[in-house]
Amino acid sequence: MEDIQILETVERYIRGEMRPDERVYFEQLRKSNPEIDQLVVEHTLFIHKMNEMGELRKYKTSLNDVHTGLSEKGLINSERLKGKAKVIYLWNRYKRVAAIAASIAGITTLTISALVWYVSPKPPTDKIELLDRKIREQQNKTYQLSKEIDNVKSKVTEPEVNYKTGGSGFIIDVKGYLVTNHHVVEGAKFIAVETHKGEEFKAKVVFEDKTRDIAILKITDDSFKPLSSIPYAINKSSADLAAPIFTLGYPRNEIVYGQGYLSAKTGFQGDTLSCQIEVAANSGNSGSPILNKYGEVIGVLNGRQTNAEGFAFAIHSKYIYTAIEELKKKDTSYNRIKLPATSSIKNAEREQQVKKIENFVFMVKVNR
Repeated sequence: MEDIQILETVERYIRGEMRPDERVYFEQLRKSNPEIDQLVVEHTLFIHKMNEMGELRKYKTSLNDVHTGLSEKGLINSERLKGKAKVIYLWNRYKRVAAIAASIAGITTLTISALVWYVSPKPPTDKIELLDRKIREQQNKTYQLSKEIDNVKSKVTEPEVNYKTGGSGFIIDVKGYLVTNHHVVEGAKFIAVETHKGEEFKAKVVFEDKTRDIAILKITDDSFKPLSSIPYAINKSSADLAAPIFTLGYPRNEIVYGQGYLSAKTGFQGDTLSCQIEVAANSGNSGSPILNKYGEVIGVLNGRQTNAEGFAFAIHSKYIYTAIEELKKKDTSYNRIKLPATSSIKNAEREQQVKKIENFVFMVKVNR
């Protein structure tokens, strides 16, 4: 029913039977709806064709009337025109007219086909091809420019930095955050951290606390990939007196294991920020983790405070939490830092503990 109503509307439009406001609305509809526009074109041609057929019927009727009049006047023998003879006679008599009519019909058909092709909405193929060609040209230009930029990058080398071994540091967040001593990186122009496998990454200081001798570093090198879950935990409480402890650090250009025990709960001259441990250490061990037998970090070795009797001191691990909280207050972009609270190596043998931990302990190198 809806299609019939549409056809009726189209016919009213073609015949000029619409009111002015209806015609304006319908013409806007033609512009916005290609299907309606195509229907108007096709129906217009259909009506024209029907009109031509009507005219042809009138012409045939006129011929019959003329033939009948001539026959009645005796000017032609109508008996000879029965059956095939009549057809042959009419063909011979009017074949010239028929040929002209056929030519006109052929021309009309071709003209109508051309008109439909011209009026019907057509995709702008030439414009699409032009746009596609321009897009390909732009892609080629972008590709060439990218290659030139890569070539320039390959030729531009960063100035070589001469690092000196500063100390040690260990991962406290898998995204590349480490803790070390403040005195290790104090005044550094450039900082790099290196794994026990020799992989080196650029880093920067994001927090420093001179009083507690703690610094937080962030690996900034694009080649660094986030690490797997950290095997050790950061303990908020201090260890018991005489508790066995061990450490991993870089007193030289390779990772070194050391073990000992907690000899005092306070540090140098009764300093409550640190504790005293009995373990072999030197300046290269500064920033190394001090761990208990459960694989929990209880302190950060402060290699600067050592004495001849073999004692060293470590900053209590609870101050790592304090440093992170202060960092988050300073800059909310660090809110996603999460310190490890559970040790996955709690029940492992010491050799296995060390193998897992060494992947998270780095040599800290500085250039001042």
